[in-house]
Amino acid sequence: MSAANHESVPYAAALPMPDAKPQVGKYGPIAPKTPAHGFTIIGDIKPGKVDLLRKMARERAAATSPRELYELLKPLTLHYARWVILNNDTQLMYQAIFDTDFELYVEDAHRLFMKSGLATFFECMVGFPDDWKTNIPAFVQFFREHQVDSIFEFASYPGTTVSEVEKALEVRRTFSSVLDAMQ
Repeated sequence: MSAANHESVPYAAALPMPDAKPQVGKYGPIAPKTPAHGFTIIGDIKPGKVDLLRKMARERAAATSPRELYELLKPLTLHYARWVILNNDTQLMYQAIFDTDFELYVEDAHRLFMKSGLATFFECMVGFPDDWKTNIPAFVQFFREHQVDSIFEFASYPGTTVSEVEKALEVRRTFSSVLDAMQ
């Protein structure tokens, strides 16, 4: 559902949705889009790496402006992403809500990690492939194996893309400027 074609109304669903049928992609089944389309990855942190994760997060936040990070991550069409250390510093959760399908998201993420030269938080997780830079199928498989499915999702604006949100914000800025100029 696209906001350009439909009025976007809040939507909730218990998952998996009974009539949704996964498609098959080049790396295996692709889950159907859900109200809050995205994924959650949970995995064990390698022993001794939790402090490095926190250090990487601080360094990334200090070295990269939100605008630079936005430009870097733009191809992922992210609505949001978060990394959370769980269970007494033993597990890392990554959660992302995005517009594309799973395979395209993971392939784009791989390209971005390679292009930016930035170390990835996932390198601190047990099972993340050592050869991830040259082995895209293993990179994708890691995400598949660590995916945790939702049982319920809610979306305030289902089907509204990042591009549509950006356009709406630009209209608001322009309209606001026009109103300011009229005063």
